[in-house]
Amino acid sequence: MEKPVIGIIGGSGVYQIDGLSDVEWRSVESPFGAPSDALMFGRLDGQPLVFLPRHGRGHKIPPSELNFRANIDALKRAGVTEIISVSAVGSLRAELAPGTFVIVDQFIDRTFARTKSFFETGLVAHVSMGRPVCGRLGDALEEAARQNGLPVKRGGTYLVMEGPQFSTVAESELYRAWGCDVIGMTNMPEAKLAREAELCYATVAMVTDYDCWHPDHDHVNVDAVIKVLLDNADRARALVRTAAPKLRDRHGPCDRGCHHALDMAILTAPESRDPRLVDKLDAVAGRVLRT
Repeated sequence: MEKPVIGIIGGSGVYQIDGLSDVEWRSVESPFGAPSDALMFGRLDGQPLVFLPRHGRGHKIPPSELNFRANIDALKRAGVTEIISVSAVGSLRAELAPGTFVIVDQFIDRTFARTKSFFETGLVAHVSMGRPVCGRLGDALEEAARQNGLPVKRGGTYLVMEGPQFSTVAESELYRAWGCDVIGMTNMPEAKLAREAELCYATVAMVTDYDCWHPDHDHVNVDAVIKVLLDNADRARALVRTAAPKLRDRHGPCDRGCHHALDMAILTAPESRDPRLVDKLDAVAGRVLRT
């Protein structure tokens, strides 16, 4: 944990950053199955970065079929210590127009078809998710966004739906009534698994359009959404490039507790733990299971 390695999970445009050196794609095996793709290793002004295309290159994997456990486990095995998740979202607020970046600080998980924990029968653990993102990463991302002149909102609730279909108007209005700000399909259980793996995690939610609650929603065409997506990818690259140097000077574990999330989480007594599961969790939880 002495030297930060920044992992980026996002779309294909994000890892095409000017100045990225020592670029190499490598396959990383996981006992939880196949990750979405090989990982791209590189350096940005000397700072190690590891990129994972969340849906695979070419966007081949739908949200409900993503192997979230393999993705997070592979990143941990690759040496990643902090994760920046870059995600396209719909807006549930009139003031969050397309092109806005939201540094999310809360989630409501409405997914139901996904495996949400590394832990299972034979090794039980409960991690805290009261504050599901790392405020230290959020600080760096907000500062980087403002330096680049990006329209940014610090703080917001991300409603994670199962998909792949979009919401009905009734659902969209319900989520607005709950106080949600943006809606997407990918950040759960990603954030929960990052916490279990003792990784810092933060989300940059990039608004591409208004959800169906908005009276002008039906007037938004595919060309307009794609234009916002491409513009957001350019801005996201600038954001990552500016934020990465701000995270390189961490000394020791994260002061927000992310790197020690399992200290008090495991309930199963050592003598009762399933040895096969212990072996499977060597990367995710080896720090606490080996003691």
